[in-house]
Amino acid sequence: MQLSDAELGSILLALPLGQLITMPISGRSTATYGSRRMLTIGAPLYALALIVLGTATAGWQLAVFLLLFGISGNLCNIALNTQGVSGEKFYGKPIMTSFHGAWSMGGFSGALLGLLMINLHLQPLIHFGIVAVLSWSQILINYRYLLKNPTSQASSKSARLFTKPQGILIQLGIIGFCSMATEGAMFDWSGVYFKDIVKAPHALIILGYTSFMIMMATGRFLGDKVIAYYGRKRLLQVSGMVISTGMFLSVCFPFIVPATLGFMLVGIGVSGIVPMVYSIAGANTKVPAGIAIAMVSGVSYFGFLMGPPLIGYISALSSLRYSYAVIGCFGLLISLLVAKVRAIR
Repeated sequence: MQLSDAELGSILLALPLGQLITMPISGRSTATYGSRRMLTIGAPLYALALIVLGTATAGWQLAVFLLLFGISGNLCNIALNTQGVSGEKFYGKPIMTSFHGAWSMGGFSGALLGLLMINLHLQPLIHFGIVAVLSWSQILINYRYLLKNPTSQASSKSARLFTKPQGILIQLGIIGFCSMATEGAMFDWSGVYFKDIVKAPHALIILGYTSFMIMMATGRFLGDKVIAYYGRKRLLQVSGMVISTGMFLSVCFPFIVPATLGFMLVGIGVSGIVPMVYSIAGANTKVPAGIAIAMVSGVSYFGFLMGPPLIGYISALSSLRYSYAVIGCFGLLISLLVAKVRAIR
């Protein structure tokens, strides 16, 4: 669509905005009707919204369809994370990072499938249609395995649509904000960074995103065992430092090898932060899990909302390298915030 960095950054606001505005509704609905029912309704709509996204031919259309895509996606997001919290209670051990690891594998698979579709010169509508059919098929097969009673019905009935957030939930949300801003930078701008800053060959432009997703998935599949051994607090602090190290490495040495290594470190760093934050929030005994996760997600998703456009605006004023340097500071902020939150263990 021949969009500038600033225009693309503005349009990318639409997706997390759609997720954000439906956060209270998703949390309340999950608490009231249960995450199983919400997923069986929301997941097919999510796949349908993807097909609609493939019909965009102008920037304004892309923004509108991204907004709808974000709305439908958030109907699934809160319910699915609530299922993860219930799964941890069911098994009596950390499993949330593995749940998010499966999501990361989806992102990695999507990157490879996207590369294949580009090389086959297929239009986005065909590409997204194939993905939607695959999604509907797996939903039909797997919905029967969802937990039937993932929330406390007694507490859910008494919960309000807008509940005053607890201090710990706001703190967890800010930690999630820093992590999601970093993830947004990698999801939306890693390809541009490798193209314009690293000057990677066309065939290797996707290398940064792919290496990030592989390490994020790896870190999430290994994260549950690490959490059980070291605890969430220590792992969160180390994760923040790893994020900053990786981001600054790619900024200071914008060449294929060091930039790829830097993106791999960032992937490892962010891998466990959001799952751990959701687990801590969902275990809160004073607020239903779905609403607690929605509160934390509401703050966290401002990272997705602000991160990508912030990078676009800073890049338009100076350079994409400066944008990534700013994002690198978020890792240091995570470590400092975790050290001050006593409730995290």
